[in-house]
Amino acid sequence: AENIAACFVEPIAGSTGCLVPPKGYLQRLRDICDAHGILLVFDEVICGFGRTGSAFAAQSFGVTPDLMAMAKGITNGAQPMGAVAVSERIHDTIMGAAADGAVEFFHGYTYSGHPAPCAAGLATLDIYKSEGLFERGAALSPYFLDALWSLKDVSVVSDIRGYGLLAAIDIHAAGAPGKRGHALQKQLFDNGLHVKATGDCVIIAPPLIAERQHIDAMVDCLQKTLAGI
Repeated sequence: AENIAACFVEPIAGSTGCLVPPKGYLQRLRDICDAHGILLVFDEVICGFGRTGSAFAAQSFGVTPDLMAMAKGITNGAQPMGAVAVSERIHDTIMGAAADGAVEFFHGYTYSGHPAPCAAGLATLDIYKSEGLFERGAALSPYFLDALWSLKDVSVVSDIRGYGLLAAIDIHAAGAPGKRGHALQKQLFDNGLHVKATGDCVIIAPPLIAERQHIDAMVDCLQKTLAGI
């Protein structure tokens, strides 16, 4: 495609309310990009580092992008850091046109390679591996999702969806769009549960170290709060 260089997509759309792709969607996107010479870029800032039960959603869905953006979980939020991974083909293409001895993918950003985030990132990756947190999150996911789906019959709830340890609950709007969702977020926070609101929807993403009793407490708080709005 002479007018399209790349296609950017979140494997699971986070800020729009945990929109899980239909079966085969990402593979079909991969096939279309390959057929037309378009690079496929995954934004794994939200769903990377164990959130979907694998290190990255690309692995969970079995689709390999050409480039992958990541952040957040790379340091467990201890330090601000972002990174981009590229395929070997892209690496070799860029470096093949570089001068002899050139630094790989050199960028002059103000905080590139900052030692504190790099140290936090290395420590976080070590803990992910040593404590088996990706596997732990994958094992907890069915319990988490089943617990949330138990709320489907609450009258104010219009939809529940999720994947791994990432889920969303839509509620019926009341008044201006987003007003009820914002009110729900505030009430949940006052009741001891922090969620993200996006429109009339709240996103729930427990930590990889959560245990079943933590999920029970979250769902109990959701049940009581939803029943009162």
